[in-house]
Amino acid sequence: MSTQGPLRVGVLVFDGAEELDVVGPWEVLASWAAHSALRPEVLTFSLDGGGVRCAKGLSIVPDTSAAAVGPLHVLVYPGGRGTRTLMADEEHLAWVRHMRATTPLLASVCTGALVYAAAGVLAGRPATTHWASLDALVEADPSVLVDTEARFVDDGDVVTSAGVSAGIDMALHLVARLESAETARGVRRGIQYDPAPPV
Repeated sequence: MSTQGPLRVGVLVFDGAEELDVVGPWEVLASWAAHSALRPEVLTFSLDGGGVRCAKGLSIVPDTSAAAVGPLHVLVYPGGRGTRTLMADEEHLAWVRHMRATTPLLASVCTGALVYAAAGVLAGRPATTHWASLDALVEADPSVLVDTEARFVDDGDVVTSAGVSAGIDMALHLVARLESAETARGVRRGIQYDPAPPV
């Protein structure tokens, strides 16, 4: 990562974000931050710094605003119904493009990929999203190389994940990338995450 100083990871929150898209990766990354010798900073931010109400009613008070968040090494962009408004907001898409130019690694969960596609971030690149939104991803940018099977797709400086719980897998992958596979296994054990559900 080229940004100077300790690792900084920002999780964007917005009205209509899917709850687990936010708190799943945040739990993984915050657990990593609590035990890592790298001492990464993991924070949440909203566009204006105000609280948000997620898709199913959970309210979140973020740490800061987009204007005040400062340089990030990683941006995590969740999905949810709120992405439909944001992907049509030209001012917001310009902000996404600015983040693309200044942030070494962009990650999305679920339909967060639709906003990245609308901003041109995924042009000509492999990516994924929630299974029910794969057609919407193609509509947002027909040049995206849509992976219909992967839990997450790592294309170097952009990582996209499939829906909801897949964001946890992606976040563990980010920990492995940013520190080590051993550290990611420790986080996984710490949060007692088993990706093979009992049903």
